[in-house]
Amino acid sequence: MKVVVVEDEKSIIDAIKVAFEFRWPEANLLAAMTGRSGVDVIRKEHPDIVILDINLPDINGFTVLKEVREFSSVPVIILTVRSDDTDVLRGLEAGADDYVTKPFNYMTLLARVKAVLRRAETPPLKNSQDTLVSPRLKIDFVNQRVAVDDRPVRLTPVEYRLLVLLVKNKNSVVPYKDIVEDVWQTGYQGDTDNIRIYVRRLRKKLGDEPPNMILNRHGSGYMFKS
Repeated sequence: MKVVVVEDEKSIIDAIKVAFEFRWPEANLLAAMTGRSGVDVIRKEHPDIVILDINLPDINGFTVLKEVREFSSVPVIILTVRSDDTDVLRGLEAGADDYVTKPFNYMTLLARVKAVLRRAETPPLKNSQDTLVSPRLKIDFVNQRVAVDDRPVRLTPVEYRLLVLLVKNKNSVVPYKDIVEDVWQTGYQGDTDNIRIYVRRLRKKLGDEPPNMILNRHGSGYMFKS
């Protein structure tokens, strides 16, 4: 497993490294102490997961995440010292898969990493062939690829799982609780507001404009309309 940590405090990098060595001795941990170097390392090394601090000395973590999402769907966990939910919401909007608030217990961080990696590696549905689920949308369940109007769409692991869950239950409302349990499994600390952020992000990537493919049933959940 290859891990990139983008963090400007060496003590935190060292502590994360020790924690990973304890849980995953074979892990290769690469560190970057600025946002720009972080983007470069992620682009070059193609890591399995990224741990990204929001407060960096040059560009902030939101900018790093935005640039990374232009070329990669690598799972990203953001670190923030702020208790304000605004940082969390901005991070999720920008494409983060999960978050941890500083100061944090390193075993908690490892649990988040394990959960995010499991979501990335375990597709919720497989099929032997491409499946056309609407006139515009096509999903290759084997290779986990999505296309809209024959245009490839890059989705993060969470976005992909969310889309497949809704497609699997097309024309039926999937309750918020079921979305959390199926898409995030364990280790997710968000709420329905955060689910809405992921759905909004997914809709944007799919170019889902009225009449929408993904419908919101207020107070209940979401539905994919075929």
